[in-house]
Formats: sequence, C-alpha cells, structure tokens
Amino acid sequence: MEIRILELLDGARKAEGTTVIIDVFRAFSLEPFVLAQNAASLTAVGEVETARRIRLQNPETVLIGERHGRKLEGFDYGNSPASVCGVDFTGKDVVHTTSAGTQGLAAAVRADRLYAASLVNAAATAKVIADADPSCVSLVCMGWECRRNTEEDLLCAEYIRSLLEGNGMPDIRSRAEDLRFYEGKKFFDPAQAEVFPEPDFWLCVDPDRFDFAVEAEPCDNGFRMKAVKPI
Repeated sequence: MEIRILELLDGARKAEGTTVIIDVFRAFSLEPFVLAQNAASLTAVGEVETARRIRLQNPETVLIGERHGRKLEGFDYGNSPASVCGVDFTGKDVVHTTSAGTQGLAAAVRADRLYAASLVNAAATAKVIADADPSCVSLVCMGWECRRNTEEDLLCAEYIRSLLEGNGMPDIRSRAEDLRFYEGKKFFDPAQAEVFPEPDFWLCVDPDRFDFAVEAEPCDNGFRMKAVKPI
C-alpha cells in the first residue's frame, strides 16, 4: 500500500486512489456528530448558494456552514461541533458548507473512493481503508481555508498513516491536546470566543471518539456523507 500525504487544494486535485480529506478544525470533526445524532441525510457542498438553493427546495433542511470561521447569514449553525453536540437531527436533512473541508472534497476529482476524516474518527477511517486494502492512499491536509498548512491536519494524517502501517501513535491524545499551543490557540483567545469557542477545541482533539468512518459519495448537489463502520 502506497501512502501519500498531500496538502491544500493542490494536494486534493493530485490525490489518487482511496483519498481522505482531513479537516480537524472543524468541518470533519463536526460531521460525525451530525451523523451520530441521527440525521436522515448529510450533504456536503462547496458553494454557499448551493446550500441556499437546497433550502428553497426543502424549507425543512438544516443548514450548517461558515466562511472565515463565522456562521453564514441565515444558516442554522456555524461550523462548531459544540453548537450541534447533543442536537437531535432525527429525520432532518442537513447540508454543510465550509471554507476548507468541503472544498477539498470537490477538488478531489481523481479519487477512486473518498472519505472525510479528523482526529475524532481517525482509527475507524484507517480500519475501513485497511479492510479494503487499496494499492494507493492519499491523505490530504486542508489547512486553514485551503491557504496554509496547519499542525492539526498534518498530525491527523500522520496518525492515520501510522495506523495503516501497523504502528499506531501511543501519544496521540497528548499530541492532540498540545495543539492548543499552535493552531488551536484561537480557541483560547477571549477576543475570538464568539467564532472559536473553547469547547470546540476539546471536541476536535478527542481522538477516536467515533467508531465509524465518513464516506463521501458524489450526488447531484455535492457529496452525500454516510457513516461506515469497519468490518
């Protein structure tokens, strides 16, 4: 199994084989919460207007999304795991758009199979991939708004790679929590608390909280996200 770590939109465009789009802060940490809380469907879209058009067609649609970290006008939730944690989405169709993670999905046009991952479901993602035993795996770190590399996405990619190689990373929890000194500093800045609440940090750095991978399947408007458990 060849395993490559790529970065940003250029990396997503180059990704081949089984491709994992990684966005720890916060898109693909949030999506497992939505799926675990019984959403009828979860669709990831690249464009804000696509999300709004879907809502016009179905006014009961729940919209989740951000640009520059801030909740989009008219949306029900921003890209905050803390805001959706514990919400009952039973029977709800949810649409999600963000500055990085969902953009990476749209850019990964050469992927054979596509997953969205973060630290909260890294081990399950690695196990699902290992079960399929593909010849090529691309791990794509989306970074901050697809513009610059970030430590948390690279750590997640290295963790998934270590699991696929059979090594693991025994200190993953402490390394994840240490992110508060790097990209995670914004979650502890009182001036940014409205956009980046501290609880989001702790929810995003809780390794392997969920026992399922999130597979992205192309659909008419974007990608249908579904929970997939390892064999």
